[in-house]
Amino acid sequence: MKSFARKARFKEEGETNMKKMKLNLQRFAGNDFLTPMHVAREALMVLKNNTVMSQLVSRDYDSEFAEVGDTVMVRRPANFEVDLFDPATGIKIQNAVEGKVPVVLDSILDVSFGITSKELSLSISDFSKQLIEPAVMSIEQAIDEKICRCYEDIPYFVGTPGNTPASVAAITAVRKEMNDNKVPMAGRMAVLDTAADAKLLELDAFNSVGHTGETSAIINAQLGRKFGFDFYMDQNICKHENGNLSVTPTMKLSAIVSADSNVATFTDGSLTGKIKKGTIFTLAGDSRPYVVMKDADAAGNSVTVQFYPAARQTFAANTVVTLVKDHTASMAFHRNAFTLVTRPLAKPLGVADSQYAIISDGGISIRVVFDYDVKLKRDICSLDLLCGVKTMIPELACRILG
Repeated sequence: MKSFARKARFKEEGETNMKKMKLNLQRFAGNDFLTPMHVAREALMVLKNNTVMSQLVSRDYDSEFAEVGDTVMVRRPANFEVDLFDPATGIKIQNAVEGKVPVVLDSILDVSFGITSKELSLSISDFSKQLIEPAVMSIEQAIDEKICRCYEDIPYFVGTPGNTPASVAAITAVRKEMNDNKVPMAGRMAVLDTAADAKLLELDAFNSVGHTGETSAIINAQLGRKFGFDFYMDQNICKHENGNLSVTPTMKLSAIVSADSNVATFTDGSLTGKIKKGTIFTLAGDSRPYVVMKDADAAGNSVTVQFYPAARQTFAANTVVTLVKDHTASMAFHRNAFTLVTRPLAKPLGVADSQYAIISDGGISIRVVFDYDVKLKRDICSLDLLCGVKTMIPELACRILG
């Protein structure tokens, strides 16, 4: 009898919950604007109109559903060499082989929030201002931060740690570095931290209509296009810290590092602590920099690091190692230096077709799910985006130290 009573009670509770869900869906449907598809379209529009870095890098998208942790192969532009034509031998046919780079879809960026009955009655424009825009801006900030973090893969730099770029010479030095690395002239961008942005706006070359040719540059306090770069300001530019290695006073190589090697061991009389990914260093006898590719802990008065690019020459044991100090890492780069990869997330199990929407455009995909929290007795709106970020060609980028 007790078992029968429990089953009857469970059946009754289940029917009650189903009625609540149907009523909830009717509430969403009662406002023609507040469907998941309308919210998704509005969210995607807000995202596209407010992102900085995601608009400046290459993007890869495919309509195939994916899950967090999946790895996708992204095409990298083919490289060719120019040959002088010789009538005697004719042309040399090169293989147009596009490289492929693995990118891990490592992040589901999610913002979920409760919705009141009053908010459910709002028009889409009011709903967007009060809820969608703040939610999407949080996702945008997270995407920006992920792309700005790509500075860790870039060994090339100009400027002095701790000194904010504040002159035309600072920018022409960036131009020279990019030219030396044979970065294509078209499509160059420079994204600055707030301090560098403010300093450069004080310069006549950046704020004078006579130099810019654009009154909007003054009206909007935007730097515009100067010296072959489109300039932007981003509040998410990173500050790099080398770690806490106890370097006293300098480090040296503990053993020979052969040409084309990408592993080296640094040693010091009393070396302890950690060296962080993204730390730039130089080796005596080579003026070009290298960058640490993974965090590494010191042990036994030495630390072994993986670095990029591979050693350009053979370095003897006891070669002096010099670290570039902590700095703000503004960046100049070509679009193909970095890529943002997004894939659509699948329909969640346990929700009706009317409760979710997936929309993609311009290399970005976003998912919106409506649900009802029985425990808290309130409606839920969830926005999420699956993505991964990768440095494709480090030679197409340069740090601007500050």
